[in-house]
Amino acid sequence: MGSLKTEPARERPDLVAAAVLAALQDWDEPEVLVAPIDAALADTAAFCEAYGVGLEESANCVIVAGKREGETRYAACVILATTRADVNGVARRRLDVRKASFAPMEAAVSETSMEYGGITPIGLPASWPILVDSRVAATPYVIIGSGVRHSKIALPGAAFTRLPGAEVIEGLARPIDA
Repeated sequence: MGSLKTEPARERPDLVAAAVLAALQDWDEPEVLVAPIDAALADTAAFCEAYGVGLEESANCVIVAGKREGETRYAACVILATTRADVNGVARRRLDVRKASFAPMEAAVSETSMEYGGITPIGLPASWPILVDSRVAATPYVIIGSGVRHSKIALPGAAFTRLPGAEVIEGLARPIDA
């Protein structure tokens, strides 16, 4: 976990978004840790470089959206930083929409009640599917956003599979260099 100074997330409500804290109270996952970071370094590449965290152990939660019959459908895609989500393939089919794209920043922030650049799958709206790339689930420990830009959460990759609404999907993401 690089140079991060972690502690139990439930004990540091000041380091997580309100929606994340509420979800942690209801989620029986003992190994959720949180670490403060410089908010200016929240973006993945800058964060990994500054804190000595490998891209292969850093994950992103991207919000995708698509419309069907006038209704906007959302999903969260949890992918490693070494990959890109297959938004218009796998995610689009799972949402059952004609076209999917990354949700606009304003919609992502409004719908999640989290800060852009810190969105995490913990505490998302209950109706949203959480699509977890199989690579994330297989990673021993993963660093991801905390709902705010001034901290990161660390937890076992397998913990993502135990989130309400989580679905592990083989091939949800493709390696960036491919």
